[in-house]
Amino acid sequence: MAKFRRRTCIILSLFILFIFSLMMSLKMLRPNTATFGAPFGLDLLPELHQQTIHLGKKLDLQKSGRIKSETNTKNLKSVEVTMKPSKASELNVEDLPPLNYFLHVFYYSWYGNPQFDGKYIHWNHPVLEHWDPRIAKNYPQGRHNPPDDIGSSFYPELGSYSSRDPSVIETHMRQMRSASIGVLALSWYPPDSSDENGEATDNLVPTILDKAQKYNLKVTFHIEPYNNRDDQNMYKNVKYIIDRYGNHPAFYRYRTRTGKSLPMFYVYDSYIMKPEKWANLLTTSGPHSVRNSPYDGLFIALLVEEKHKNDILRSGFDGIYTYFATNGFTYGSSHQNWAKLKFFCDKYNLMFIPSVGPGYIDTSIRPWNTQNTRNRINGKYYEVGLDAALQTHPSVVSITSFNEWHEGTQIEKAVPKRTSNTVYLDYRPHKPSLYLELTRKWSEKYSKERATYALGDQMPAS
Repeated sequence: MAKFRRRTCIILSLFILFIFSLMMSLKMLRPNTATFGAPFGLDLLPELHQQTIHLGKKLDLQKSGRIKSETNTKNLKSVEVTMKPSKASELNVEDLPPLNYFLHVFYYSWYGNPQFDGKYIHWNHPVLEHWDPRIAKNYPQGRHNPPDDIGSSFYPELGSYSSRDPSVIETHMRQMRSASIGVLALSWYPPDSSDENGEATDNLVPTILDKAQKYNLKVTFHIEPYNNRDDQNMYKNVKYIIDRYGNHPAFYRYRTRTGKSLPMFYVYDSYIMKPEKWANLLTTSGPHSVRNSPYDGLFIALLVEEKHKNDILRSGFDGIYTYFATNGFTYGSSHQNWAKLKFFCDKYNLMFIPSVGPGYIDTSIRPWNTQNTRNRINGKYYEVGLDAALQTHPSVVSITSFNEWHEGTQIEKAVPKRTSNTVYLDYRPHKPSLYLELTRKWSEKYSKERATYALGDQMPAS
């Protein structure tokens, strides 16, 4: 009888341990009913949180002994290990399925290193302070110190590369081609301007277009919230993009139901500007209207909160996208709301473009934001999001992102790396190409499904 009791206790203990492990894994998928909550939530988004995140006194991060991990990581020996890129992992382009021009990926060209730029850019991203001093004092401050200490929880197969390196651009295009992605949405600032941690990148656009053309990729523009963005300078910048790049064969145009071939512009943080200002640009009666002119296009607004729907209508936008890779972070990024958003878009003849990401972790630059981490679960999180997107029969699907390394949303190849102070996350037990391969799989599925509900409708322009 005692032996039976011991056996029963052991079996029961193992069962409880299995259930606990399963629940922890499912938790990282983030239930659809999840709330935003403090301390991060919507507070990080411009104008939804009025206090400015700023950089405090510098602290030597090397001495902080930080470990970049989504889960607890065992202590490692004080030795640096980096996996080198393998050419053998590259696929033969001729053997790949066709490109899907309805699958877009957000792409960032803001990285720099001493070889090409004279210094590191973005890889040395500052650690951002929490706006509450009581919370901020509990976390390290300062900047990252490349090449071994970068502002990311993952480490690129290409190392701390420069976006100006032609070989890097070509490798990126080849990776996108291998994933059957047809369009890259290039993060864009006007000439001579940049994000607060980078430098001007508009002069890279010609090279990006040329390299994209080599692999039959198309390039569209993701217009960032540059300083003093308004309806008048938006008109000038749209005109600049179309005049300067519109005749390049890799410049993306979308064929509408009426047969027009129009450029597409994603507008990040569009909600910052009032609808009345957008209407000056995006309605036919506006004083700076692009409508029915050589500078007309499809302008896609970022929807964050549900109330933005009516603002987007009043503004004259042509569609919405959701950008954020964190399910449950915003109304727009929550999978459970996509069917309702698609219904709204259909009702008002808008494009619905859900954004899907492979995971999210930004604690290398926002160490206080652990609650918004989304574990990749070996690709499961990504596939759940892609499945949710395809169920809505979207006009286009966007991927966040190809290479936003700071927020851990990249599908670009990452490799194992560890130093005496840091262990980076990676895609093991799978290959560095895992998320490119998953993207290719779902690109094919989306292409086949879209053909059944969009016959003769909105074909991509050549």
